Amino acid sequence: MNDVTVDVVIVGAGPAGSVAAWKLSEKGVKVLVIDKKQELGTPKRCAEGLSLNGMEKVGLKPDPLWAPNKIIKTTLYTASMREVLIAPKDTMGFVLERKIFEKHLARKAIESGAKYMVKTHALDIIKDGEQIRGVIAEHMGETFKINAKLVIAADGVDSLMAKKAGLDTLNHLKDYHSGFQYEMVNVNCDHESLHIFFGVDKAPGGYLWFFPKGNNIVNVGIGIVASKSQDGARAKDLLDKFIADNPRFFENASPIEMNAGGIPVSVSSRTFVGNGIMVVGDAAQQVNPIHGGGIALAINAAQMLSEVAKKALDEGDLSCERLFEYEKMWNDTDGYKMRRLAKLRSFIEKLDDKDIEKLADILGGDDVMRLVVETDLKILLKVLITKAPTMLSLAKKCLT
Repeated sequence: MNDVTVDVVIVGAGPAGSVAAWKLSEKGVKVLVIDKKQELGTPKRCAEGLSLNGMEKVGLKPDPLWAPNKIIKTTLYTASMREVLIAPKDTMGFVLERKIFEKHLARKAIESGAKYMVKTHALDIIKDGEQIRGVIAEHMGETFKINAKLVIAADGVDSLMAKKAGLDTLNHLKDYHSGFQYEMVNVNCDHESLHIFFGVDKAPGGYLWFFPKGNNIVNVGIGIVASKSQDGARAKDLLDKFIADNPRFFENASPIEMNAGGIPVSVSSRTFVGNGIMVVGDAAQQVNPIHGGGIALAINAAQMLSEVAKKALDEGDLSCERLFEYEKMWNDTDGYKMRRLAKLRSFIEKLDDKDIEKLADILGGDDVMRLVVETDLKILLKVLITKAPTMLSLAKKCLT
């Protein structure tokens, strides 16, 4: 196979990679996207939620083809199944059909001028001294070079391209939740709400979820800290037990798909730019440490990246120092919020079921929104001072 020369090669055609390709191609940049999968969007790797704000930031409008179900509220459940309702005035977001969504983003990129190659593995990077100049790839048994001024690593958790470039984006075992999910039909729940279930026995170190997709289909899943699971119970074991113990939700339901894997919840990446390389999405640990969701963060980061990359290409300066503008943009905005949520996660993981029940007593839905959306950690400290002083010392240690 002949070698290829482009301005930018993007490794990975998930949401981050395709939004970067779309935005750069719109600016007249010659882009090639490669992905190891033979079909984009499969297998499904998340609960498929995306906030409306996350869509609007990158210029997306929800389409019933890939955003079939609107979500207007979230219901939180304690271990005793006590409910806390979060119901903002506006639409919260949508549960996607991700297999279609990823192809939609790729189509927008291709229509803007990008080229795509599927079933194409990135094997290594090409270096000229300290500067990265492209990647070595393999397609259908043939190895070839993709010469590029800039490499964008959007190749997911524990990115091979970042590793080859010498960037430390490695997720440690403690920063993974073990996840398992069924896509189920006929779950008896409110399909306009997300449903989140807490409980040390139900989901040690994590939670269970229902993400309704419309058409009577619901993603039913669990994420746990495996080391906290009693008797070595796996995520699947705990999810199956929850389903068996809750016939009011599942009496007439059956699965039509299952997915399993690690859920990254770390935001500790030291850096995600180098000479001729930029890293984005899960590869750059751009995830929400509370729930591990990352689509909105990834596509917004990809838009930031595209702005900096275009300017750097025009200036002919693809040095680490020039590309660092992207990292600073992230750290000053979403990155700042995610570091605060990481502190909140460390606090929540240390609570037992009685503590969670107490928080349900003293925190309303508006308080929870301020905590997890606005990352206003002070609201929790203020409430604990007067209503739960026994938790205050732990909260100060984790949150300040």
